[in-house]
Amino acid sequence: MCLGLLFHASAQDHLSKGDTVDAHTTWRTYGGSPDGSQYSALRQINRSNVKELQVAWTYRTGDDRKYAFNPIVVDRTMYVLAKNNSIVALDAVTGKEIWTHPTDPNTTLITNRGIDYWESDDRSDRRLLFSLRNELQELDARTGQPILKFGADGKVDLRAGLGRDPKSLTLVQSYNPGRIFEDLLILGSATNEEYNSGPGDIRAYDVRTGRLAWSFHTVPHPGEPGYATWPKDAWKSVGGANDWSGMALDVKLGIVYVPTASPKYNFYGANRPGANLYGDCLLALNARTGKLIWYYQMVHHDIWDYDNDATPMLTTVQHNGKKVDVVAQAGKVGFLWVFNRETGEPLWPIEERPVPKSDMPGEETWPTQPFPTQPPPFARQSFTVKDLSPFLEPAEREQLRSEMLSARNEGLFSPPGLGNTVEMPGNNGGVNWGGTAVNPSTGDLYVVSKDLPAMLKLELASKVSQAGSPEQQGRSIFVANCSLCHGVHGEGRPPGIPSLVGVASKLSDDEIQSVVQHGQGPMPSFSQLSTSELASLLAYLKHPELAPVSAAEANAGAPVPVDPISAHYRSRFGFMFANSGLPVIAPPWTSLTAYDLNTGTIRWKIPLGVVPELAARGFTNTGSQFPKVSPVVTAGGVIFTGTRDRKVRAIDSDTGKVLWEAEVDAALEGMPAIYEVQGREYVVFCAAAQATTYTHNVPGHAASQDPIPGAYVAFALPELKTAHH
Repeated sequence: MCLGLLFHASAQDHLSKGDTVDAHTTWRTYGGSPDGSQYSALRQINRSNVKELQVAWTYRTGDDRKYAFNPIVVDRTMYVLAKNNSIVALDAVTGKEIWTHPTDPNTTLITNRGIDYWESDDRSDRRLLFSLRNELQELDARTGQPILKFGADGKVDLRAGLGRDPKSLTLVQSYNPGRIFEDLLILGSATNEEYNSGPGDIRAYDVRTGRLAWSFHTVPHPGEPGYATWPKDAWKSVGGANDWSGMALDVKLGIVYVPTASPKYNFYGANRPGANLYGDCLLALNARTGKLIWYYQMVHHDIWDYDNDATPMLTTVQHNGKKVDVVAQAGKVGFLWVFNRETGEPLWPIEERPVPKSDMPGEETWPTQPFPTQPPPFARQSFTVKDLSPFLEPAEREQLRSEMLSARNEGLFSPPGLGNTVEMPGNNGGVNWGGTAVNPSTGDLYVVSKDLPAMLKLELASKVSQAGSPEQQGRSIFVANCSLCHGVHGEGRPPGIPSLVGVASKLSDDEIQSVVQHGQGPMPSFSQLSTSELASLLAYLKHPELAPVSAAEANAGAPVPVDPISAHYRSRFGFMFANSGLPVIAPPWTSLTAYDLNTGTIRWKIPLGVVPELAARGFTNTGSQFPKVSPVVTAGGVIFTGTRDRKVRAIDSDTGKVLWEAEVDAALEGMPAIYEVQGREYVVFCAAAQATTYTHNVPGHAASQDPIPGAYVAFALPELKTAHH
């Protein structure tokens, strides 16, 4: 479903801010450069000397929190997130602290994967831009002081202007930074995972004033292209189709490439028949005006949560004897899609193939889905009993085998229903945010991917009772809103869905309330709960023994017929983890795949990382557990990345061979940064995640509660070596 060229962006006679003659040699923005390529043209560190890297400096985060922040570096100043969500300026050569700007130590709603930087032409005005509690804010990059003339008293409410009551929207901001283009900040959003969540409009704000410059409606309004792919006035109630991941900017063409996620709700769409543009699309927008140039939809009427969740990659290839500027998009489904950057034409044929129909009343699945014929997929796209992990316990294997043999399992697009449905690569599989890197001039592209099957099953929530004690009312609220994922007793399905047993002894009332109201990770927000309902829910979580399972729950009969359009069927995300905390599918669980986009072929593929407990037994080809890592490739022929096994690695970009590795104090999530100051090249990693297989509770083993010894760790060649380079 590709729309032709709708609007042609005019070429520029000059380069925009951030795209200077030293493109790809600095790290002034998330992903290194406006195109987000996760590429550095620096080559002082290369495959011949990378084994000589040593720690140049370490900066401790100063708390026990998890961070996955991509530092940026302007001149000699580095900006990081540390010290209970504070924005911190460091000396990029020494790691010494310059200034600290505290934000909110208790919130989970902060731009925590990177930060945006803008400067005026004469450099007299320099700003950092970030979002906090759904408000866009700015700091003076030299002092860390808020810029109060921005917006209203220094803030822009991101909930405003979306056609909804702002008070009803608890999650709008993304955890990813946006893209700076000239004097605009282009932003995506996160809209939680629920029915009636916010729309995923792509918006641009004036960096100087905070004024909204343009908005692109991913759920079209009347009169806009794509409106007919939804029910009438869907934009007033349907949410999602948002960009919660990264964008890529071609500053010369003035085009921003935006990947979008699934419409909401994730797993049921009887209330939104149609192809649902612009959900699950790659959008090419005029960066100055927001006008649509072209689009391609990768999943029609998504009921699998198959987001396009990686930054689009811009590179140049040789194709049919000509140089072609292309954009490549990876997503959860495991395909890599490659298009002409200006026209949206696929480089290789894409076939619309028939897919299974839903057996849910009222659910109108799209009859076909697109399958690229090249390049090959980077993730496994099927999961049967033959693929079960050899590390499963015997009883667990038999239980899983029985469940899978009775489940619907017809490949990539098996529709969820009232019975179990196998989903592979899974709604948390394939690629993740920041999972791709590319050489902008050669067509060499790299993907970190995860194989994690899911088991989906649609259910209706119970009705809430207002009778009984606060604990009994709280249990009714829990069963109606929480039990689908966390289980009727709060036992969860670890490690993907944590147990809530004893949660009130681990978190304060305010912390529990914040997570319920705003959501966290894959958990959606439940902003519809009133103050009294929240109080009852807290009462139950503190004393579940005062509200045991009722007779009605124990003797629940057949479901009552419902209107499929108004029904709010839900499924847990269904991550299929074993009691060990590892995926139930055979390894490798994490892979790094190298593509040659000139030919549309895979050059090499390796397991990335290890599980220490298995590596100690000699199993070193498993890949790591539950990765959220982002590779960076360099002109020196090296790929840098970290993993949950507390290792940072340098991998030969030509062969996939590990050239160097070092152990740090904590696990790694997110993206390293590569920069040069005073002739010395540095690679800095954010090492501040849980280094454990047990990231969540599993039967017989509680999740690790150990403090995270988080730090930013910078590596460089010995100074004598750099002086002689």
